[in-house]
Amino acid sequence: MSTKHAKAADRFIADKKQEEWHNETLWLVRAKRDNMAMGIPEWEKLRELAAQVKMHTITHLDRYIEQFADKAESNGVIVHWAKDAAEHNQIVYEILSKHDVKKLIKSKSMLTEECDLNPYLLDKGIDVVESDLGERILQLMHEPPSHIVMPAIHLKREQVGKLFEEKLHTEKDNSDPTYLTRAARKYLRSEFLTADASMTGANFGVAETGDVVVCTNEGNADMGTSLPKIHIVSMGLEKVIPNQKALSIYTRLLARSATGQPVTTYTSHFRKPRKGCEMHLVLVDNGRSEIMANKEHIQTLKCIRCGACMNTCPVYRRSGGYSYTYFIPGPIGINLGMLKSPEKYFDNVSACSLCYSCNNVCPVKIDLADQIYRWRQNLDSFHKADKMKKVMSTGMRFLFVHPGLYNTSLRFAPIVNHLPRFMLYNGLNDWGKGRELPRFAGESFTLMWKRGKVKTKK
Repeated sequence: MSTKHAKAADRFIADKKQEEWHNETLWLVRAKRDNMAMGIPEWEKLRELAAQVKMHTITHLDRYIEQFADKAESNGVIVHWAKDAAEHNQIVYEILSKHDVKKLIKSKSMLTEECDLNPYLLDKGIDVVESDLGERILQLMHEPPSHIVMPAIHLKREQVGKLFEEKLHTEKDNSDPTYLTRAARKYLRSEFLTADASMTGANFGVAETGDVVVCTNEGNADMGTSLPKIHIVSMGLEKVIPNQKALSIYTRLLARSATGQPVTTYTSHFRKPRKGCEMHLVLVDNGRSEIMANKEHIQTLKCIRCGACMNTCPVYRRSGGYSYTYFIPGPIGINLGMLKSPEKYFDNVSACSLCYSCNNVCPVKIDLADQIYRWRQNLDSFHKADKMKKVMSTGMRFLFVHPGLYNTSLRFAPIVNHLPRFMLYNGLNDWGKGRELPRFAGESFTLMWKRGKVKTKK
């Protein structure tokens, strides 16, 4: 049974140059992360602290989210509560329609992607402009992000150059990054100046002070919120942290894990509305409280959306973000998708080699690979287990519990080394697609041992 992910991955890797480039680009980011991490002696202590603080906060969320909301309200922020995506979108629309907003300028927010906010508002006649460069490029292409931190990482500058020629009327065949960035800045400047309202996500919400903390490298969140009189923050419940001291841990980990930088270029704190303006905070559940009750998968709520698990994942790097059926790809996306709907997103669990690299780089120590393994073990209970794999597993079990048959099979296995190639490499051999089969040894280890060919230290 070919899953949706497998078919989409096949399409991606059909372009070998694209696959190689995507793999190398993401691995370069992973290498930068490693260089940054190794430069901090206390890196592993920071990871452990970050994991403990997040777990403490999640398991005491009623206390911290209430403290955060109360503090925000005392700062003059208007707080709204949304139980799901539909309620979130309705709240945002009511705020915008109340102020007769025609154009909304947004900075990057994976929560609004989760809620499908943009198409909802566009259907209501509100112009939504993404101000993050990567997000804006994809918006012009009518495509979703393929990475949660670097949304357009799958695109080469030549593709962006052609897009800008068509949409922004830039110079023909000019794909110089500096030129394209200046063209985008010039184009977005008018959007900033004419927007009626702004919207940001939230990297962290500080319970102690009511601060909303937004981390960007482009300054677009600051620009967007500096001009319009309405600022709306869309924030998942799990983004709350206890205090500024905790924040200092995460700001040391976030950029280093995400892009290999010491810190994001802009780490902006929004505490209260500007004079004569309004600041709205929409706190969203959308299934998070259910995850809190799930002991096997509660750790997904620790995620700080750095994307390090994607940058290191050999499957993501070689198959691209669009091969995943959930809107967040990579290891964290596999788990979040399964928590959302196992029947709908089950195909993604095959997109994992269980190399555990994601566990090793996650700044908050989420047990990503362990969770994926558990999802795989439960596929049969969702009636989504691969029938061919079930047959193979049954056959292997039969072979392994019958030593005579197993040893006989090993003796005859080297015959495979001499079979014609067409018998080995065909549609039935998935392993042989893009790789050579290993050669069977002339003698098994067991036979070598019995014949005294294995030397042991005395």
